[in-house]
Amino acid sequence: MTSDEIRPATQADVPAVKTVTDAAFRHYIERIGVVPQPMEADHTANVAAGKVFVTGDPVIGLVVVEEFRGKGAHLLLDSIAVHPDAHGTGVGRRLLHFVDAHARALGLREVRLCTNALMWENQRIYPRYGYEVVERRVDGPYDRVHYRKRLG
Repeated sequence: MTSDEIRPATQADVPAVKTVTDAAFRHYIERIGVVPQPMEADHTANVAAGKVFVTGDPVIGLVVVEEFRGKGAHLLLDSIAVHPDAHGTGVGRRLLHFVDAHARALGLREVRLCTNALMWENQRIYPRYGYEVVERRVDGPYDRVHYRKRLG
């Protein structure tokens, strides 16, 4: 695998998925006052379900996506994580472009995601990639901003 390839994660990738996710989100714990939901995800189950795609050898970035069909069909970008050592190298951009291409390949015309309202860095990034805010709501301990991107 070249360093630019994005591939489905395998069970052998689960420890790296946890490591990258924890490294990417750990610094938010103090800011938001709770452990970010991606850090508590069942990485083994997500990988087994085919929801996780990784890049790098060793893994330096990943996305967790879930397909929703029926009324309001869309691809949910559940989580995106880039190891801090790889920030600024274009990994996040490549992963976001991959999510768009993956949605299109599945015949879906919309991608949705949410981010914590206190993760203000994300709120600057997502609009640059065509995402628009659709709502803000509190889900338990999480104050979330919900986004969507309509694909042409």
